[in-house]
Amino acid sequence: MQATRIIAIRHGETAWNVDTRIQGQLDIPLNAKGEWQAGQLAQALAAQDPLHAVYTSDLKRAHQTATAVAVQQGLETISHPGLRERGFGAFEGKTFAEIEKDLPEDALRWRKRDPHWMPPNGGESLVVMEQRVRQTLDELAAKHMGQHIALFAHGGVMDLLYRIATQQDLQAPRTWTLTNTAINRLLWTPQGVSLVGWADTSHLDESTRDEF
Repeated sequence: MQATRIIAIRHGETAWNVDTRIQGQLDIPLNAKGEWQAGQLAQALAAQDPLHAVYTSDLKRAHQTATAVAVQQGLETISHPGLRERGFGAFEGKTFAEIEKDLPEDALRWRKRDPHWMPPNGGESLVVMEQRVRQTLDELAAKHMGQHIALFAHGGVMDLLYRIATQQDLQAPRTWTLTNTAINRLLWTPQGVSLVGWADTSHLDESTRDEF
């Protein structure tokens, strides 16, 4: 049976990652370290099996990371809004501490991973986001049977891809990492998706970087 090999990558670091500030669907660029991470990732993937397509969230931080890889592979990036981060409504732009202080009841439901809770002011529930991510995964992977593709997205998308591949509930405690530009590997068939490898950060050896 033919399958689609997938690498799923969270974008490089941003200043808001460092500040623990919720980005959601706000368009925040990579910081200097994030640009370095993207370059390291591009070099690492260039030395592995070539990619047939590079898909990315249309948000800048993911698109910048994807572009670094696509250029090395001689490919164009293909933007897809289905790979966007979760819409966090009123949480966007706030730090974790500010959310706890300003919106304590919503913060509690967020921490408990209430699957039907939506952040105030137009946020997206986990149930709705999972449907979006699953549909996007199936749509893109089905176009590339027998090929190797990359999906560039965000921490929330990576979390859901892991849960889908390992059949874990939306409320299950997270025991896996979501490191910026870590290489995560999946195998997709029309019957489902499975986990091949997760959180490979061997290309992020800080000793090779002069300064951030």
